[in-house]
Amino acid sequence: MVSMKKVLVGLSGGIDSSVAAYLLKKEGFLVEGVTMLIWKKDSPYPAPVSPNSCYNPNKAEEISEIGAIAEKIGIKHHVIDCSELYEKNVLGNFKREYMSARTPNPCIWCNALIKFGAMVDEARKTIDFDYFATGHYARLVYEGGRYAVCKAVDEKKDQSYFLSRLNQEQLKSTLFPLGSYMKEEIRRIDVKQGFHPEGQAESQDFYGGDYTDLLMKEDERGDIVFKDGTKIGEHDGFWHYTIGQRKGLGIAYSEPLYVISLDAMNNRVVVGTKEDTVNAKASLSNVNYMASTSFENKEYSVKIRSTSPGSPAKVYKTGDDSISIEFLSPVNAITPGQSAVIYDGIKVVASAIIDAVE
Repeated sequence: MVSMKKVLVGLSGGIDSSVAAYLLKKEGFLVEGVTMLIWKKDSPYPAPVSPNSCYNPNKAEEISEIGAIAEKIGIKHHVIDCSELYEKNVLGNFKREYMSARTPNPCIWCNALIKFGAMVDEARKTIDFDYFATGHYARLVYEGGRYAVCKAVDEKKDQSYFLSRLNQEQLKSTLFPLGSYMKEEIRRIDVKQGFHPEGQAESQDFYGGDYTDLLMKEDERGDIVFKDGTKIGEHDGFWHYTIGQRKGLGIAYSEPLYVISLDAMNNRVVVGTKEDTVNAKASLSNVNYMASTSFENKEYSVKIRSTSPGSPAKVYKTGDDSISIEFLSPVNAITPGQSAVIYDGIKVVASAIIDAVE
C-alpha cells in the first residue's frame, strides 16, 4: 500500500488559501493547515490604519475564523508564532532600506525568509509533512535539474514576482495548486463550498496605511534640489518620497518635475524632468538564481516592480553575486532597493536587488 503524501497549507483566512487547501484534499492529499502570527504584542511598530493588512494586531482574533474554515474543509489547523523573526527580518530590513534611501519589497522578503522559511522550519519540528502549499497564483517547473517558479495561467493575478527569492531547497517541497486556475474559478469554488460570502474582499496588503509610519521617524526639514544642485524647495524628510514621484512636490516649475534620486546622507530630494526618470542600465546584487545560474546572449523580460509588464533586456554576470541589466529601450523609474525579476518566457530565471542606475 502506497502511503498518501501530506501537504501543509498556509491558511490566511482568505479565498485563495482556503480553496488551495480544499483542492489539495480533493486531489487525495492528506492536508493540514497552518497560520503564522506576525504581530508582536509588545512591538514598537504602529498598528495599521486599515484592518485589511497582513501586519495587524487583529490576526489573533481571526484565528477562530480560519479554524472554522479548516473545520469545514475537514483538516487540522495549526498556529505558529513568527512575530519575533518577522519584526527582525522583514520590518527591520524595511526600515533600514528606507532610511538608506532605498525602496524594499517587504512581501518578497516575507515569503523567502518567513512564510516559506522560518514558519516551515518551525512547523517541521512538530508536524510531519511532504509538501508546503500556498494560495499564490504561480506555477512550478523542474527542468535541467533546477526548480523554477513560472507565471500563473491568470496573468492578471500572477504572483511569481513575489516568489522570486525562494531557493531550490524551498521550491522542491512546494506546491502552488492555484497556478492553473483563473481567479473567477476560485471565487466560484469558494462560494460553493461556503468558505466566504459572494463578493468577499481581495487578499490583504502588507500594511494598511502610510508605509512611512513604520519608520517611526520624526519629520526633518531638507532641501529639494534640481538635478544641477540648485535648491528649489523644501520637504519634511526624504523618506516621504519615492523615485519617479510627480505629485506632492509642491513646486511651481515650467514643466512637470519628478523625483530622480534620494540623498539619505544630506536629506535631499533630487528632482528633474520626465526625460531624467528613464534609464537603460542598472547594476544589481544579492542574486537568487532559479531556472539557471547563468545568462545566455539572448533577450530576457525583466520586471523592475510587481506591476510592471516586463521590459526586454540583456543580462550579464558581473561578479559572484552581482549582475548588470541593459534594457533594449530606456525604462521609467528604476528604483534602488526594489527587486528586478528576470524571466525567460514564463519562467523566473533569477531575481536580484537593484543597487544603482547607470
